[in-house]
Amino acid sequence: MRAGERNERRETPVLTNPRSERVRSIGALSRRSARERSGLFLAEGPQVVQEALTHRPDVVKDLYVETSAAATPRWADLIAAAARHGVGVHLVDQRVLAAISDAQTPQGGVAVCRKVDVDVHTVLAAKPRLLCVLAQVRDPGNAGTVLRGADATGADAVILTDASVDLYNPKVVRSTVGSLFHLPVVIGVELLPLMEAMHAAGVVAYAADGRGPTQLHAANLDRPHAWIFGNEARGLPDQIRRSCDDVVRVPIYGRAESLNLAMAATVCLYGSAAAQHRHVGDSPIS
Repeated sequence: MRAGERNERRETPVLTNPRSERVRSIGALSRRSARERSGLFLAEGPQVVQEALTHRPDVVKDLYVETSAAATPRWADLIAAAARHGVGVHLVDQRVLAAISDAQTPQGGVAVCRKVDVDVHTVLAAKPRLLCVLAQVRDPGNAGTVLRGADATGADAVILTDASVDLYNPKVVRSTVGSLFHLPVVIGVELLPLMEAMHAAGVVAYAADGRGPTQLHAANLDRPHAWIFGNEARGLPDQIRRSCDDVVRVPIYGRAESLNLAMAATVCLYGSAAAQHRHVGDSPIS
């Protein structure tokens, strides 16, 4: 760090009052009601903040970094990147960081971001080949991990139905490890109208279900399709299963009773990616 940067850092006022109005308003973003009123959400930790600043700096409003973390090379680079993009940078003490962070162990800094979700019609108009639909998925960790898997497999978008966990729940955001800022995400749609809209757009629907008659390796994954993943405990309702073009299961060759949602979803999405990339001649990033 250059001397001028150190002097500028020392001159930056440090927020030290965890009960100030600003700090309380940021901390309130851990609650869904506050996120819905403000249109803002929290992105916590250096990796998530880095992905936001790299891929969607337009949605990053403010960055709050704890003073000791600000002196580390990684956070110093993120502070510099935020400043280049015109993001407000604020130093805070440990008590303030604890007050604004949702994490049990804060990771040094929190970005306040504007919401990034897009309209479902925009996604379908782009002629997607692979979609990931979360239907009544309630667990934040599962939702975020599936979104990360969809990003890794090159899915065109992730769609969360109206009965699923809030995309902007801080636990969801953290578990995406920044993938939230990489691909389009749709929220709050009703499942049956969504399936009708997908069919009209030429996208077939595959229900992922351990009781399905078709094994993953036998499914036709070459054509544009959407995977429909259901609730962790209850799976998909029979009405939804009947509305899908096929019900596909991941085969289990060992003694495991089942796969959890995030694991099964990742396997299905990689099956789709392998089929589609094999035909278009693309090679994955190693």
